[in-house]
Amino acid sequence: MEAIILGAHGVELALIEMPVITENQVLIEVYSSSVNRSDLLETHGQSFGHLSGKQKILGATCSGKIVEIGSNISGFSVGDKVVAQGSGGWAQFCAADYRRVLPIPSPEMSLLQAGTYNSAVLTMHDAIVTHGQFKKGQTIFIQGASSGVGLMGLQIARYLGAKTIFGSSRDKSKFPIFEKYHADICIDISQDDWQNQILNATEQQGVDLVIDQLSGVFASANLNITKVGGRIINVGRLSGQQSQFDFNKHAERRITYIGTTGRTRNIHEHEQVAQSAYHDLWNAISTNDLQMPIDCVFGFKDVDKALQRMAENQHLGRIMLEFKQE
Repeated sequence: MEAIILGAHGVELALIEMPVITENQVLIEVYSSSVNRSDLLETHGQSFGHLSGKQKILGATCSGKIVEIGSNISGFSVGDKVVAQGSGGWAQFCAADYRRVLPIPSPEMSLLQAGTYNSAVLTMHDAIVTHGQFKKGQTIFIQGASSGVGLMGLQIARYLGAKTIFGSSRDKSKFPIFEKYHADICIDISQDDWQNQILNATEQQGVDLVIDQLSGVFASANLNITKVGGRIINVGRLSGQQSQFDFNKHAERRITYIGTTGRTRNIHEHEQVAQSAYHDLWNAISTNDLQMPIDCVFGFKDVDKALQRMAENQHLGRIMLEFKQE
């Protein structure tokens, strides 16, 4: 089969052996896969657990049809349309642990569209609901809202009944789409007064919950705009993995600061993340209460262009790789 691997000379399209599934895996014929920030970082030498097998197949997610089922699995059938998260998704066939596989949100939905949701919904549900303990009527700030994950965060906040939703970017041209996906107030974080904008809009109290996809130089600044007793969930580190941190402000405002990643979770924890999001939000996708715009679609052989698009940070919504059309 053809697969996109991390070879001796970087990202390569290679002809490799078909995966052999274990008793707890399903074999998926892949139709599409999303391009995630972590996929790009894997190609830069960081490890997010997305590489599969000795050939180092790339890809954190995929969508497609089940063609084979392991002996220890019930609840799935050959021909089921599914989305999966894990590793090795950028290939014609992917062996996925069934505990990280979910049915597509709606039978009428295309596999290309279905493939846009999985990682974004699971990541933001885990951040906002599980770790953020978000409650109806609270305020929320999505720090770095232009990615597919960020746009999903804005929508989940609205779906859960947020009082006020803030979304940030350094690029004001992205604000109209933030508003389309339910941001009440758009924050230009390239401006020196961006913290005051949030404080003025919250009567100097700050927000209940910050979902931080940037970190770096924004880590301490986020403390200033989080309510006393509020929460910050560190989801991404686009602006830097290290920075100075105001420990006194952290203590003074009694902020719960939680870092989250899938890298250190075992399969049972991954299963809980998937099932919680499925229970709470899958119906909202099927009814279009939650939507995911597709920024662009690249074919199997154009993975370099897809990764370059991600590196440029100009995309709005999902960058997709399409391996097979329905």
